Amino acid sequence: MTSYDTLSEAIAGLRKAGYVNDFNLKSHCLHCVPSQLELHPEDFQVDSYYRFEGMSNPDDNSILYAISGKDGLKGILVDAYGAYSEGLSSEMIDKLRVSV
Repeated sequence: MTSYDTLSEAIAGLRKAGYVNDFNLKSHCLHCVPSQLELHPEDFQVDSYYRFEGMSNPDDNSILYAISGKDGLKGILVDAYGAYSEGLSSEMIDKLRVSV
């Protein structure tokens, strides 16, 4: 897995690797806005993730997910630490769980 120093560097690297779509998190799925496609937990996999911690502000903590979905769809999801667990289905929580 490639190592990145910043979130913007990681996003740029993943874009070059073909992760060109942006996903939004919904309670039961990932939503790809341009195509209006919804990916449910059984429809995608987390290929890799990158954790970033702010140096001076805890609000700067985030996780970047590289996601592959059905029909070859690839994209990214950016999420703040712990935010994904609020209001999500247990299936989504399990799918996005990262080891500490």
